[in-house]
Parts: sequence; C-alpha cells; structure tokens
Amino acid sequence: MALRNIVLENDPLLRKTSRPVDEITPRIIKLLDDMAETMYYDNRGIGLAAPQVGVLRRVFVIDVGDDHGLLEFINPEIIEADGEQEYQEGCLSVPGKTAKVCRPAKVKIKAQNRNGEEFELEADGLLAVCICHENDHLNGILFTDKAVDGKIYYAEEEE
Repeated sequence: MALRNIVLENDPLLRKTSRPVDEITPRIIKLLDDMAETMYYDNRGIGLAAPQVGVLRRVFVIDVGDDHGLLEFINPEIIEADGEQEYQEGCLSVPGKTAKVCRPAKVKIKAQNRNGEEFELEADGLLAVCICHENDHLNGILFTDKAVDGKIYYAEEEE
C-alpha cells in the first residue's frame, strides 16, 4: 500500500464525472488499498473517493468508526433516499472549510465489492451523510456546492 496525494478543491479534476469500473483488476484493488491507507493514516478522514486521489473511477471508501468498519464501494448507485438531516461537513479536498449540508436521513446503496460481488447497504445518520458526500465526488460535486444558505465556515470561525 502507498499513500496518495489528495487533490485539492481548485483542481478541475474534482469537477469531472468519474467513469464506471468495467473490470476489477489488480490496479483497482491497489487503488482501494491505497485510498484506505491515505484516508486512515495520512489524513484521518472518514471517506475518500477516487477523484480525490486523481483517479476518475467510480470508487470510494468509508469508515465512520461504527460496526461496519471499512466499506469499499465500486460503481455505487444510491437506489433509495428518504427524509432529511443537516450535518456539518468537511472534506479532505477542501481543508479548513466546513458547511452545513442537507442530506437524506436514510439511503440504500447498491455497489460491488473488491471481489466483484454486488451488495446493497441501508444506512442512516453519519454513514448516510458520508455515502452521499463521497458519491457526489464521483459526479464532480463538492459539499460546498450544497452548503445550506451558501454559508461556508473556515476552521478559525465559530458558527
């Protein structure tokens, strides 16, 4: 495994739509491993999408510190969303900034794992927020685009 550099918000790559993964190759497995290592050890994040490490593929990893542990999503698709919740979000690609974002309270997502097996997962709370946040990255959308009332906070600011 190796740490990858995080692409920052001004990079146009973050505004592009990622391509589906047609075949899960050793390269995709290495990408998953590298993304997890980068998320955990270098940045202490809870989610990381492939575009954030410069790869325009529909892949993301999440670990919100619950019983699920590390979750890997290849070609994810949110198939159900219900309710609303506001959450103060940040992003490894947008360091020092946060914003309140309105997301679904519950989501159901379909994806493939590293073995190519399709699975579905129902999530609520922080996990639902993180799934939506990382899935947005695959479509060139940043959390700052969805800030409630357009308000973005900087690390030194108090709400």
